[in-house]
Amino acid sequence: MKVLLSSVFGPFGVDDEYGRKLNVMELFHNQVTREQGLFSLRMNHPSFGLYLIAENLETPTAVLDFPSLDRFRQEVRKGYDVIGISFIYANYSKAKKMVEIIREVSPGTKVVLGGHGVNIPGIENLIDFDHLSTGDGVAWFRRLLGEDEKKPIRHPALWSTVNRRVMGIPLPGTAAVLMPGLGCINACSFCATSHHFGKKYVGYLNSGKELFQALQEIEGKLGCKEFFVMDENFLKDRQRIEEFAEELEKHKKRYYMGVFSSAETINAVGVEFMARIGIDFVWVGVESKETVFQKTQGIDIKATIQKLRDYGIHVLASGILFMDHHTRETMQEDIDYVIDINSDFVQFMELGPVPGTALYEQLEKDGRILHDVPYIEWHGQDKIWFKHEHFTRDETSWYLKDAFRQDYERQGPSLLRLAETTLRGYRTVRNHADPRVRSLTDRLKKRCLSFRTLFPAARHFAENAKTVEMVEMLAREYRQEFGRESLLTVAAQCLTHLFAFVEQRLIDGPGSMRQPPTRLTPYRMSLLTRLGWSSNPRKLAAAPVQLDGVGCSRQ
Repeated sequence: MKVLLSSVFGPFGVDDEYGRKLNVMELFHNQVTREQGLFSLRMNHPSFGLYLIAENLETPTAVLDFPSLDRFRQEVRKGYDVIGISFIYANYSKAKKMVEIIREVSPGTKVVLGGHGVNIPGIENLIDFDHLSTGDGVAWFRRLLGEDEKKPIRHPALWSTVNRRVMGIPLPGTAAVLMPGLGCINACSFCATSHHFGKKYVGYLNSGKELFQALQEIEGKLGCKEFFVMDENFLKDRQRIEEFAEELEKHKKRYYMGVFSSAETINAVGVEFMARIGIDFVWVGVESKETVFQKTQGIDIKATIQKLRDYGIHVLASGILFMDHHTRETMQEDIDYVIDINSDFVQFMELGPVPGTALYEQLEKDGRILHDVPYIEWHGQDKIWFKHEHFTRDETSWYLKDAFRQDYERQGPSLLRLAETTLRGYRTVRNHADPRVRSLTDRLKKRCLSFRTLFPAARHFAENAKTVEMVEMLAREYRQEFGRESLLTVAAQCLTHLFAFVEQRLIDGPGSMRQPPTRLTPYRMSLLTRLGWSSNPRKLAAAPVQLDGVGCSRQ
């Protein structure tokens, strides 16, 4: 037997019968730095969950990530026994088309749907599938294929980003992805991931020792010490994270991690502890100045975020627009609140009621879901798909874009904020009493010197007064701290200027939307199997069709 796990097909970020221009397959460029032009961070993220499932099956499996429609059809012709397709609501039309191709080209293949899209009401009447992957995707596929679902989890060695560019400069991947577990017990009413896993946490790496061993294994394969942790609230399990800290100190190791965390968890573990264990980026949901979520109640979020930045920890603060309490006045108050927190990055997302969440159930009960809006537009970066008392759908698109514009004009580019945070961290840790915190000094200094190469180009291509102000301040502070630029730095600044010039021309032209690279990754497959010479569809273990959660992928 052999299995294919596939993401949906491209192109992405274009208006066609399968997608929309504003549903861009670049997380930061789409949802965080989208109005920052040349300074927007550009990168793609692989479909992490597919690789995790493939790594943990005994059956020969291949992962096809970001194919074109023709490339997907070509792969289907190889005659897989099972093909799993991961999709979100906005990619429903793509998933449906891919299943039609499977039925046409390889009718004996069993089709599995996974991802958040399986919660679409009546999905069994909309797409001709055989099974829905629900809950823990690894355990689900093991059951389907008759494998031992209790076997220990093997973690894939996978770079967290591909196609990475800063001001047009192509950069190699430096961080691997780590997936310790799925779900979150905070269960915010809008959170699709939390509800998909029954408001519980499904742990893969359940002790500090298991975490440490996973990082060691990935380091051995990829040679990296940086990790992006795909876990909704990584620091929430206090015992696990303290055991992890003990392992780091016992083995005298240092790893660096970007994590998701709630504000109350950050306060519980403490900023200095986060620095000690190598947290250097944190994504925190601040949502609204209204204390409508338990995770933010009674917390001085601005003070917390400023302390994080003082220790060189970059912060992405996420806010939600078009909640029920928002009027035109209170909307601007919340936009001001999120911007004035002064984080490195700001994400603004429209409130997005998706099937399976408590929010969706409530709005559906109240008759507020706009069912005439196609799923292709349910991506949260254009117009809302529910009735709001104070805003029309067309207005919501303008308000969202304007919120990003305000952040850019008032705080300058996130890229320069990162340079400021790095300098703040360097100044904090170099004389710190804790030797483990103090050991961050050299790394932060190297990061400062790398940011320095961007300043002249940033000044030349500045689009607003705040950018000019920030560049001049940073250039002054960096020179005070590190002296005059070396000849090597000046040469790098000239090269950066050239990359930035080319990138600006691309942005000004029609070809600024980059597509993620297509990649086929085989697991446990011989060359003949990869070429499709061993097709022999067999009967599979029966798997019930359920709509109580999702697995297969977190994409």
